[in-house]
Amino acid sequence: MKGVSYITDSKNNKKAVVIDIKTIEQHEEEVHEFIDVLIAESRKNDEKMNWENAKKLLKRKSKA
Repeated sequence: MKGVSYITDSKNNKKAVVIDIKTIEQHEEEVHEFIDVLIAESRKNDEKMNWENAKKLLKRKSKA
């Protein structure tokens, strides 16, 4: 893809990506969706909490 470069290690394994600002601006919605997916994937093994407990926790934190 034009405007996207990869940083590789000595064995040519992709380690990072560099995206030109212009490319990000042109594809802003897709970039945000991609970041959302990355965040969701990184949290898939996090401890789960039911909605009622989450509301109680948020209420307690807002009073602190």
